[in-house]
Amino acid sequence: MRLNLKQLEAFVWVVDLQSFRRAAERLNTTQPNISARIAGLEQALGVTLMTRDAGSVRLTGKGQELLAHARRVLQATDDLVTAADQKSLIEGTLRLGVTEMIVHTWLHEYLRNLKREYPGLMVELTVDFSVDLEKRLGERALDLALQNEPFSRLATGQLKIGAYPVIWVASPALGLSGRQTLESLAAQPILTHARDTRLYEEIAAHFGPRRDLAPRLVPSSNLAASQIMAIDGMGIAALPAAMVASDLSEGRLIQLSYDWAPEPLDFYARFDAERSSQAVADAAEIAVTTAMAFNH
Repeated sequence: MRLNLKQLEAFVWVVDLQSFRRAAERLNTTQPNISARIAGLEQALGVTLMTRDAGSVRLTGKGQELLAHARRVLQATDDLVTAADQKSLIEGTLRLGVTEMIVHTWLHEYLRNLKREYPGLMVELTVDFSVDLEKRLGERALDLALQNEPFSRLATGQLKIGAYPVIWVASPALGLSGRQTLESLAAQPILTHARDTRLYEEIAAHFGPRRDLAPRLVPSSNLAASQIMAIDGMGIAALPAAMVASDLSEGRLIQLSYDWAPEPLDFYARFDAERSSQAVADAAEIAVTTAMAFNH
């Protein structure tokens, strides 16, 4: 029996994800197919590559030795397609994670640019908090995360997308013209992102020392919900300027004049440079160029 690339691919993903089930999900196939591919590879090579014990996967000594060779074969195949400049040959699924701010700014244009470069690549999209995207990236449940700082761990592939200033906005109906004070802002419901986000923590810390003002923080897991509530006059909000640009230009919101705002959100395209394909690295680069074009 001859070995093939699908068998090598199954081998590498089972090791990386430590699960036959998760490898099957990653490769859009079934768990029996993954098991059959591993068995076929072991038969072709005449070795036992791994053992399964109580739900865990453990490499044998020979499996550990051959894993690096399997990675090199897959990388060489990737390099061959890249050298031939035949990106249309790349098929499969890119598991992409983004934060909500990107969804409401340049995600649509990014997906169009990515499709133009890699027409055979399907995108499976996850929208979540940055902290959750980082966790999924570390588990290899995502190939690429477009997310904002802070990060608890470094990624071997990390390209800066840009910094997005945060501004205070409100509905014109609230009549908050002129320079604002801490007291005038605290008199309104303050619409914020969810409690475990950096935006919430910075805003809570800013208003925290003045408990006599009894500021009413209204957290939401959905930034778009805060945006809509602000448009409806249900409070004030600190949101990325890029996210509310059209609301400001069309008069649905006004920018408030206040001498403090949360720190700009620094966004990065993050991936595992050591184990990811060239398509993932290219997708990160496309994110950077798309964001630059949007911001200018």
